[in-house]
Formats: sequence, structure tokens, C-alpha cells
Amino acid sequence: MSVSMRSGRTRKLKFEINVVPYIDVMLVLVVILMVAAPMTNPSVVNLPNAGPSKQAPTDYLELTIKADGTASIGRHSKGKAEKSRSRADLMEQLAHLHEAEPDLPLLIAADKDIKYDDVVQMIAGAKKVGIARVGLATK
Repeated sequence: MSVSMRSGRTRKLKFEINVVPYIDVMLVLVVILMVAAPMTNPSVVNLPNAGPSKQAPTDYLELTIKADGTASIGRHSKGKAEKSRSRADLMEQLAHLHEAEPDLPLLIAADKDIKYDDVVQMIAGAKKVGIARVGLATK
């Protein structure tokens, strides 16, 4: 496209985007972030506290995992717990107890030195068996 002028010369128009205002805005944003970043402390994490449940069950299955790897499972009201060494035996006992009384919830009480993955595996195993309500014991 050409535009004619009085003197007869034609001038070509240049279609360009002026990026200078965008650079100014970005520099202002970078300065704001640099000033605001040291004000936050990323090492502080506020963890929620677990309070007592409002409606605690009176009768439930209790799975206790100790630091040495032993686990015991039993019904809370009867007080007698069966000890188990392997995870397969534990899941078998849990399935047997769940078949006997499918309405009972499961409470998992694990030692603080147990790996988190072991507790998650127990929760997943309980869900596979068919237990709908699984809780964690807290101190």
C-alpha cells in the first residue's frame, strides 16, 4: 500500500507493534515480585489439628501397626487382637472380619516411626476389601 504526498513521492507504511510499553509494564511487575518475595516465609507450614470426632463409633475394627513391623487386628469391643507378620495375612484377616460384620468401620493406629506409605497401603487394602469407613487414630 502506498500513500501519495504532494511532492509526488510515495511513502510505504510500516506495520509494526510497539513493544516498549509492554517492556515497561513487565519491568514494573518484576520489581514488585522481587520486593514482595522475601516477605513470605515458605518454610512455615500451618498443619491442621485433628480434634475428636463428634460421633465416635462404639464398636469398630482396630488395626494397630507397630514400629518393628508387627501388626494386630481385632474388634475393639472384644479386646482380643490377632497378631500378624505379613501384609497378606493381615488383609486376609481383615477380609474375614469384614465378611462377618460388614457395617463395622476400621480404625488404623500406626506408630509414628512407620512409613507413611505403609499406612496408605493399609487404607488402600481396606478399600479393596470393601470397608467404606476408614479412620486414623491421633494423639
